[in-house]
Amino acid sequence: MKVRESAKNYLKAILILHEKLGDVRSVDVANELGVSKPSVSIAVKKLRSEGLVEMDENHNLVLTKGGLEYATSIFERHVVLEKFLTDVLDIDAKIAHSDSCRLEHVVSTDILDKIKAIYDEAERKDEKRTGKRVMDND
Repeated sequence: MKVRESAKNYLKAILILHEKLGDVRSVDVANELGVSKPSVSIAVKKLRSEGLVEMDENHNLVLTKGGLEYATSIFERHVVLEKFLTDVLDIDAKIAHSDSCRLEHVVSTDILDKIKAIYDEAERKDEKRTGKRVMDND
């Protein structure tokens, strides 16, 4: 399924807000993304029709299984790219965050997999050197 960039942003925002707040309302998404409540309403209607979001009995937004998988995937892309920009390319954290929001939508899976492999190799070397597994708190 091909999901629009704006839909990916809404799914990621719902995921992040759910982690922060528990219950997620449309107004929370509007505030998070800096968009109007009517814009959220239109987007949520589309996401519901695509089976990615549902509303519970209290009108909270809930990701479906497919929505959760998609949101988790896009969030992981964001985290990996932001970490790479700051750690490897020494980009300012604020710029890295902003740029990774855009890059997460266009970077290929091949590139993302190679970046992950760099981190996996570095972790293996560190484990070998220290004799213990490093826990990543990011």
